[in-house]
Amino acid sequence: MANDKSEKATPKRKADARKKGQVAKSADANGAAVLLASLLALSAFGPAIVEQAQGAMVQSFALISTPDVVSLEGLGGLLSSAGSAILYGVAPVAAACLIAGVAANLVQVGWKPSFEAIKPDPKKIDPVAGAKNVFGVHAIVETVKSLAKIAVVGAAAASVLIPRLEDVLGLVGATPAVIAAMLTSTIFDIAQRAGIAYLVIAALDYAWQRHRHEKQLMMDPHEVKEEHKENQLPPEVRGALRRRQMAAAQARMMAAVPDADVVVTNPTHFAVALRYDPGQPAPEVVAKGQDLVARRIREIAAEHDVPIVSDPPLARGLHAAVEVGRIIPEELYHAVAQVLAYVYRAAARRRAAV
Repeated sequence: MANDKSEKATPKRKADARKKGQVAKSADANGAAVLLASLLALSAFGPAIVEQAQGAMVQSFALISTPDVVSLEGLGGLLSSAGSAILYGVAPVAAACLIAGVAANLVQVGWKPSFEAIKPDPKKIDPVAGAKNVFGVHAIVETVKSLAKIAVVGAAAASVLIPRLEDVLGLVGATPAVIAAMLTSTIFDIAQRAGIAYLVIAALDYAWQRHRHEKQLMMDPHEVKEEHKENQLPPEVRGALRRRQMAAAQARMMAAVPDADVVVTNPTHFAVALRYDPGQPAPEVVAKGQDLVARRIREIAAEHDVPIVSDPPLARGLHAAVEVGRIIPEELYHAVAQVLAYVYRAAARRRAAV
């Protein structure tokens, strides 16, 4: 069956995806927001933080220079002073970062929390099912983003350091206070420029994530038609119709197993039946299931002498990544080709032995 998902997702399809935690979201947007928020917080509270730290250091040195430092009371005062300085220094920046991270998340996806995304799911740790994220278009985009981030930091550093090269060289022999002020100013300017550029990258990434999300949710005309028909019916009728459709789909799926070239198993929890037609660009999944359905697929395959191959990673990957009636994705070509080659060689040996 050809992949003809040419229709935009309906509101119901989008709502169902959102309930499962499937939303368009850029992690870079959160990162950029947190970085810029931390810089703003340091700009606003930096002098106060430095003053607080200096006061804590003076107090600590005063305590250290007295005999009381070896007592529990003196040691407690020293630790209390250091802890207060750290708390006052970290709290404003941490609060700004927290607010920025939450705000960036709300802007992207709104306030509709979903717990489906954090439920344990074996598919999320399946090495074969995740191959598309390692070798597909998404991986290329992520690689380009990583290179862009490196280039941005390098360009930001160069744009700040090159004009100040003479000033930096002039720090030789300067007092520690002058060196510290120069370094602080330089690092802050680099971070500021990198943060702004990172925000631009995040905006582009969010646009890409939205495009990718909408493409993943696209429907074929038949799915749109069936959904429209279901929406016109009472809920109880829709439920009964859905059950009948599922039963009919399973019956068609089981009827296709005898014509399969191979059934790949887990070996007990998953089973996926594959058929390769030379007229197709790749093998097609004609049936799949887990537990009881998987057992029935294996039984039908055994009854009709369809080869059964145990390959747990491939079985889990096919079950998670490919719907019935769809051809396998490119990232699984090699693994499936090895299985089919093994099956064809075994069949050839049996024919030669007859």
